[in-house]
Amino acid sequence: MTVKSSISLSDPQDRFARGLVESGQYASLSSVLQHGLDLLRQKTEAEELELAALRQLVDRRVSGPRISSADMDTRIEQMIARKQQSGDVGS
Repeated sequence: MTVKSSISLSDPQDRFARGLVESGQYASLSSVLQHGLDLLRQKTEAEELELAALRQLVDRRVSGPRISSADMDTRIEQMIARKQQSGDVGS
């Protein structure tokens, strides 16, 4: 099903969309706008999924075990030592 809508475009948007039609990439202005809206929907959905995953990660980290700053310092020093031994980090 399609719905007729009236929209307004800026001059640069109109020139760009018409250029796509004139070059044969799209059959009509409607096709250009439909494709653009599909891309925007996909982008929005991907961002929502990413945000949900980040929220889940933060929730897990907040509710997870805590380590002291001394333990963290020790872990960092050990990681640096391992990297230096493997040649991944300069001395």
